[in-house]
Amino acid sequence: MSSWFAAVDLGASSGRVILADVTADRIALREVHRFVNRPVTVRGTLHWDVLALWAGVVDGLRIAAEQAGSLAGIGVDSWAIDYGLLDEDGTLLGNPVHYRDARTDGIAEKVAQVIAPADLYAITGVQVLPFNTVFQLVAARDDWSMRHAAQALMIPDLFAYWLTGVPGCELTNASTTGLFDVRSRAWSSSVANRLGLRTDLFPDVRTPGERIGALLPSVAADCGTGPAAVFAVGSHDTASAVLGVPAHDERFAYISCGTWSLVGVELDDPVTTEAARAANFSNELGVDGTVRFLRNVMGLWLLQECVRTWERSGKSVDLARLLAQAEQVPGGRFVIDPDRPEFLPPGDMPTRLREECRRRGQPVPESPAEITRCILDSLAAAYRRTVREAAELSGTEVEVVHLVGGGARNALLCQLTADACELPVVAGPVEAAAYGNVLVQARAAGVLSGDRRELRARLADTDTVRYRPRA
Repeated sequence: MSSWFAAVDLGASSGRVILADVTADRIALREVHRFVNRPVTVRGTLHWDVLALWAGVVDGLRIAAEQAGSLAGIGVDSWAIDYGLLDEDGTLLGNPVHYRDARTDGIAEKVAQVIAPADLYAITGVQVLPFNTVFQLVAARDDWSMRHAAQALMIPDLFAYWLTGVPGCELTNASTTGLFDVRSRAWSSSVANRLGLRTDLFPDVRTPGERIGALLPSVAADCGTGPAAVFAVGSHDTASAVLGVPAHDERFAYISCGTWSLVGVELDDPVTTEAARAANFSNELGVDGTVRFLRNVMGLWLLQECVRTWERSGKSVDLARLLAQAEQVPGGRFVIDPDRPEFLPPGDMPTRLREECRRRGQPVPESPAEITRCILDSLAAAYRRTVREAAELSGTEVEVVHLVGGGARNALLCQLTADACELPVVAGPVEAAAYGNVLVQARAAGVLSGDRRELRARLADTDTVRYRPRA
């Protein structure tokens, strides 16, 4: 017997609703609706257009219901860090601010004067990124919306609230905020109090697999789904993507590669040593009590922003042709650190990359093919460094690298990663986050059973390509 589930997967550049046909021994996915996620600048502040995203979600669920007849479950995952503020009536107090907005510039340094970075890391286990939720909240502490807010919901929890009317904060996303105690798995009142933040702002924590509630009647009517259940999943898309890694055993590293690349290993316990803090690794919580010990690498944002810059200047970009041309460029000529802060904001990325190569005394890439090769070589080098540090800091043996997400389509990046890491790379599935989302739902609904290893076994060799390292 088939059961149908809908995975709502919201990424930094697009959102998708993916329909899953699940039986005890088979999972078949198909994308039924894709919509653009286009941030908007208003009066100098960069916002997410969450109402446009909500319209896309509703449209996608309507299509899913038309194709499936009825849905056994719905789950939402998205990027981490950002949040929406609600008043006491549950009304959204303005569009959420985008993590790339400049309001957090310099805030991490101010927080470090109140709480020593080592002390903050010992509690939260979270790497310092300038846009962490805790830094956003400190930056917005005196804003009108903060003064009138009754609660804050992370982005996937906001959509789950609009679907069901039930507020909450899912564990995997809570652990990315910099306000969550990674060992007690609860909000840290000591961090909030020392920074002058309200301890009642975030709601109770729920874990992947919990049933949040049924669709609100008005939403069910709009979507044509009937009273479908909404489940908490690994709502940070990386948590779902890591569950969706088709690993055969525990000796693997993962690269969840999209706009960002999340590179690390899966552990049972956090690593909050000084060495881990100095290396800027995060301990983010995963499905089934796991810890995602990882570091953020800038990811394909660099290439995406280059393409936008070229297209704005009137150049037509054929990505497949560009990657083929980049493969012909000799490797290793232009290698930069992709995580430098000047690459974070939107804007003219090709110029910034050229300036960085010039600053490092390297040849300067001029053509789009040379710039693309610079990006891919630099990402592969960063992946090598991060995989090796993750293994060393955690005492983990790594025999294979699983690269999942949109980057798995980029054959040149996958091969360069295998070459750099000197390990085989298994690329795919592209929709790992959707697979992880659906696996949690199907187990919660009783369609599937087993721990994360047994769930992953159902994905063995699903939509994957293996790359072997070259000399």
